[in-house]
Amino acid sequence: MTAAGRRALAYVRELFPDPAPAGVLERAAITVNFHPYRVVADGRTVAQCLAADGVYRNQFETGISNGGIGEFRDRWEQRMFPGCYTGRSGRPVYGALNLAGFADGASPRFGSCHLVLRPAVLARATFSHGDSYTEPAVMGTAASFGAVWQALLDEVASTGRALNLPAASPAGWVAALGEPRTAAGRALDDYVEAQIHGGLTLAEDVAAVVVDPSFRGTPYESLLRAIGVPVRWSPGFELPAAEFPAELRGPEVPPLAARIAARYGRPVLDAEVIGRAAGEPDAPLQLIKYLWHILVILGRPATH
Repeated sequence: MTAAGRRALAYVRELFPDPAPAGVLERAAITVNFHPYRVVADGRTVAQCLAADGVYRNQFETGISNGGIGEFRDRWEQRMFPGCYTGRSGRPVYGALNLAGFADGASPRFGSCHLVLRPAVLARATFSHGDSYTEPAVMGTAASFGAVWQALLDEVASTGRALNLPAASPAGWVAALGEPRTAAGRALDDYVEAQIHGGLTLAEDVAAVVVDPSFRGTPYESLLRAIGVPVRWSPGFELPAAEFPAELRGPEVPPLAARIAARYGRPVLDAEVIGRAAGEPDAPLQLIKYLWHILVILGRPATH
């Protein structure tokens, strides 16, 4: 743990000192979702970096992000952890707390695969009710999770769901949270963000890597196996190109889905073929990201 990380943890604990009820975090793991095909600043893919470097790097180091980076990310971190972080290295790594045990990880918005972190990492993470780009008002740590927990219960009381898990009452939601599940949670916008302080060393901090089945038999599977931790398969998502709607992410999305299907001879799109499209010169990366969002929302479990 770095001095900056210790300051950040202490700051959040002082602001939000209340513990959660016993057992709330007992079965929860932090997951870090990622797209293995994303290309970092040095030209390698995320999967290549993980296999070769043995660490998971922050967004300032990789130069890629599904959210804000640079000036915006710095502003959000200064608000959450004032005066704790400067420079590019040593900053938090971002994931989400998989309280519900969803098979696609706690925040599939950020990738088709995910790392499952070991329980010990919980002690050096801070958590926010909502993504850091929303400038969340409620935060906590593993030892002081009470405010985040109460915010989730309040969310259920007012909207009938939290973490994309519906329930008629907060008590019913708590009961549902503990149920075993093997299905995807599809929690595209609804997660407890985790800010992991002190970095991530894969051999020490990762219990498993969960891979979308569309990457089975590809070089990405080999690279992710080379990390040296157990590999598991998620249910995956797939959707016929003809079923990508315009109303979810705009009218440019259905024609793009059709073009990708025709280019690769794949009438049904999945994470692997979307990744191939993302690697094309001048690929419309924002629209391709929207294809992935729609796969998470509407996609059916993979059949391969």
